[in-house]
Amino acid sequence: MSAAYFDAATAAPLHPAAREALVAALDDGWADPGKLYTQARRARRLLDAARATVAQVLGVRPDEVTFTASGTAAVHAAVLGGLAGRRRAGTTLVRSAIEHSAVLHAGQRHVAAGGAEVEVPVDLLGRVDLDAWRAAVGAPGTALACLISASHEVGTVQPVAAAAAGCADAGVPLLVDAAVSLGRVPVPGGWQLLTGSARKWGGPAGVGLLVLRKGTRWVSPYPADDRETGRAVGAPDLPAIVAAAASLHAVHAESVAEAARLSALVDRVRATVAATVPEVEIVGDPVDRLPHVVTFSCLYVDGEALLTALDRRGFAVSSGSACTSSTLVPSHVLAAMGVLTHGNVRLSLHRDTTADQVDRFLAELPGIVADLRAEVGL
Repeated sequence: MSAAYFDAATAAPLHPAAREALVAALDDGWADPGKLYTQARRARRLLDAARATVAQVLGVRPDEVTFTASGTAAVHAAVLGGLAGRRRAGTTLVRSAIEHSAVLHAGQRHVAAGGAEVEVPVDLLGRVDLDAWRAAVGAPGTALACLISASHEVGTVQPVAAAAAGCADAGVPLLVDAAVSLGRVPVPGGWQLLTGSARKWGGPAGVGLLVLRKGTRWVSPYPADDRETGRAVGAPDLPAIVAAAASLHAVHAESVAEAARLSALVDRVRATVAATVPEVEIVGDPVDRLPHVVTFSCLYVDGEALLTALDRRGFAVSSGSACTSSTLVPSHVLAAMGVLTHGNVRLSLHRDTTADQVDRFLAELPGIVADLRAEVGL
């Protein structure tokens, strides 16, 4: 029985391009790129090349790209820095109800410091309410708006272009958290700030992206630092950055073919689970979605027990259930959608996922669910 890893939305396996670039950069990328001696200049060339590669993929200027210590660090810098840069315009952060926890935590910090926050609801498929969005960003005192590019929990793609148009009409900058989308699907334009995380596209952990378009007001929420034009703190992990850039370029080149392949596998999961598992709820938009993410809820089944049983059978999956979190708080994304918040399974596929792995999962899932229900007398 071969193990099947289905949790790429948390961290994708390292792409071969990342591994190759990482090993090569360990020899030339260990020196401080801010110094002037030979080894440092060599390191600086690697950093500049990595920045140029990322900029080319994203269609932005190299000097608009900043490397951070993680995707979370990028989000915190984007939210808090974007709000600080717009103090004169207002103190209100507008965000959707399904943003990543990194956005929620930054918002909590902002509110604790005296700022305000407005949460915009989503529909049953997990798509933001555009009428409510336009009203929120158009209200006096709005400083920054934040919208995830697609739901990391259920895969529903958000109407970024329409949300950006509403922000433009109101003169409010838009931050797009594109961590789950970069390298997989194009991100519509119209935004002023964008964040990403290398480990979600097959790069190494410990590298995040903060993209800040020219002319956008932003003030660092951190103490002064001379690195990365003051937008990030600490010495950059240059080998990891080089590997992140190489893998983003590689997955971007593969994205059209991979999206078609993985989307077909997800369609198979959606159809087969609905047909073979009684009393199951498949959540998220069935069409306007990420190609590699599918989430469903099995009624009357404990989420932790289901994930544990699947792990024993060699399937690594994730869940939005409260029982898998140390906080014992149900998934805020699923709660905002109004769907079942317990007993959830999220599959997120990647370039190494095979049809045989998916078929084996679909063959074993009904029996696993039936056994768990029988244990509780159902």
